[in-house]
Amino acid sequence: MYLLGIESSCDETSAAIVEMGDGVRRICSNIVASQIETHKLYGGVVPEIASRAHVEAISRVTKDALETAGIPLSKVDAIAVTAYPGLIGALLVGVNFAKSLAYANRIPLVPINHIHGHVAAAYLSNPDLKPPFLALVVSGGHTSLYKVTDDTHYEELGSTRDDAAGEAFDKIGRVIGLPYPGGAALDALANEGDPKAIPLPSPALAGETLDFSFSGIKSAALNYLNEKQMKGEAVDRADLAASYTARIVEALTKKAERALVETGLSTLVLAGGVAANSHLRAALTALCKRRKVTLALPERSLCGDNAAMIAAAGYYEFLAGTRAGTDLNASASDEGIGANLSSPF
Repeated sequence: MYLLGIESSCDETSAAIVEMGDGVRRICSNIVASQIETHKLYGGVVPEIASRAHVEAISRVTKDALETAGIPLSKVDAIAVTAYPGLIGALLVGVNFAKSLAYANRIPLVPINHIHGHVAAAYLSNPDLKPPFLALVVSGGHTSLYKVTDDTHYEELGSTRDDAAGEAFDKIGRVIGLPYPGGAALDALANEGDPKAIPLPSPALAGETLDFSFSGIKSAALNYLNEKQMKGEAVDRADLAASYTARIVEALTKKAERALVETGLSTLVLAGGVAANSHLRAALTALCKRRKVTLALPERSLCGDNAAMIAAAGYYEFLAGTRAGTDLNASASDEGIGANLSSPF
């Protein structure tokens, strides 16, 4: 079957056509309109600007996705849209557009959890992947470990109690003058520094918990920079990038290993924007090799926000009977939109 995916949870407007079925996981098109150049002026995403940009782009990217795939809307079997979590104004643009398109063309509408979409990106890059597996989702807004028992059921085992790993990377990258968004540039700069040069606290919370806290390491890095500035001393940005990256990657790897031991699962999926981080990919590759566990990585092009992953997740939700109607609303939180699933078209 063919699914049209629509994604607008943050600062990318995306539409995609994905073909899914028994033995078939194929991206026919995946159009992404990025707002990086716009938000670069402000050093971060401005929600109101993001929402307006989605309004301007969503019709165009959807048309481009259909034309690139060579699939007319009449052949689309379902429309999957990110409904939660994310920036509420941005989400509403995608949800309302998808509702209108689905209603006007009598196409089933499937609401998608953005986090589940990130995990589903791994299906598109790993044809043999199937649950159960452990999923580590690391992005600008989320850092969580999930036990995925089947394609639509996720049990959260641990998460960040404050900031997300991606936000922590972007913040320090911005502070030391790296191009926006700072995470990718910090990853590259870390290759040039000494990962043991600067002592920093671990974001992995002590004890048996699988939770994280990234506020402490951010504060420690900022204090280090302030002290250097007050003393008039130069900062070795490469050493800071390497040390900062190493502590975060060590924490993520440590908790992922603990979760693998506790669950007994034999497959680990890495997902989310930070899944593109070269140091994290290398560390988890080494961990899985050592523990003889299968590692499923999405292609880097599918790590960031995109509609192909939403369409992939939509396929499994469609099979599970998930539908929505004109009463579908968006939600900024992870708690979702269960109350809005009672009125399919």
